[in-house]
Amino acid sequence: MATPSLNKLLWLRRQIVHAKWLYYTRVWGMDIHRTASFSLSVRFDKTYPKGVHIGAWSYIAFETAILSHDMTRGLYLHTRIGERCFIGARSMILPGVTIGDECVVGSGSVVTKDVPPRSVVAGNPATIIRQNIVVGAFGRFATAEETKSRLAAAGAFD
Repeated sequence: MATPSLNKLLWLRRQIVHAKWLYYTRVWGMDIHRTASFSLSVRFDKTYPKGVHIGAWSYIAFETAILSHDMTRGLYLHTRIGERCFIGARSMILPGVTIGDECVVGSGSVVTKDVPPRSVVAGNPATIIRQNIVVGAFGRFATAEETKSRLAAAGAFD
């Protein structure tokens, strides 16, 4: 007997994310591109919401914190995530950081400095692991479909 798939509820998730996008952009004034997506548990800084900028076709995973202020130092800075980026789960992007286009931030990373375009960073503090990577929408590696097909053929999804 086949297990029921949660994919049947993707339409509902899309509607909820769209409602939250409207709330963040219209009520709080954040600059989140319409094609960007994010987990419902992401934490965008609401102390200086106009400092949050998310580029097109980027994805922010669960429990990630995007900060644009530092109360202890009295900083209110613009934090930017470029286009086609993936920000891994439970990462923290500190105020004033710019993440270039087509970057991947590993889960649990603390990004304290700017990240050049087409890079993979990870760790605390985040350091560059790879450069000149090729990704598509939402920071998905160009080889992702090939890997998924190979795993499916091996029965990994049974």
